[in-house]
Amino acid sequence: MTLLTTWPDSGPHTVIRRTSDPAEIAAALAPLGVRHQQWPVREDVPADADADTVLAAYRDEIDALSEEGGFVTVDVVALHPSDDPDWPQRARAAREKFLTEHTHDDDDEVRFFVAGAGIFYLHVGGEVHAVYCEKGDLLGVPKGTRHWFDMGTEPSFTAIRFFHEEDGWIGTFTGSDISSRFPDFDTIHATRAAEPDA
Repeated sequence: MTLLTTWPDSGPHTVIRRTSDPAEIAAALAPLGVRHQQWPVREDVPADADADTVLAAYRDEIDALSEEGGFVTVDVVALHPSDDPDWPQRARAAREKFLTEHTHDDDDEVRFFVAGAGIFYLHVGGEVHAVYCEKGDLLGVPKGTRHWFDMGTEPSFTAIRFFHEEDGWIGTFTGSDISSRFPDFDTIHATRAAEPDA
């Protein structure tokens, strides 16, 4: 289940908001221009399904969102634990690529989680919003929004990505170290897993 935690951007000493109610999350994010929706989960799509299987399973939703939002490129990104000896290094490199605050100058960042989980941290209006996304969650972050993404030290997720530009993911890093001052994916994930409704 999705979880939204909001703190002042001065640090996580005060929790402004913490909710797992989808309607409350959508209402809190809408004024920021952030889209949050939940799509039906296709239980017959395994977590490690290949891109063609994932895209075929969600074709109706993909087509509807692409037409509505004018997206020209859609792809699938997946990262799951592996016995490959290179896995720890690949996982670390993948995580570090997105872990520092950045913006996208020419495109929104729109992701639908087919499997697994990840956290988008949105730095807007003097606050940091940590949006913990799991399978079934769609999040759309408007271009120009300062944010970072944490997939944890043991990444495990499959996501559909939507782009307005054919070049795909291009980030502009802000140079801020703010991401190091807030609870990371592993901390929030562990807390979330311990809650009764998780």
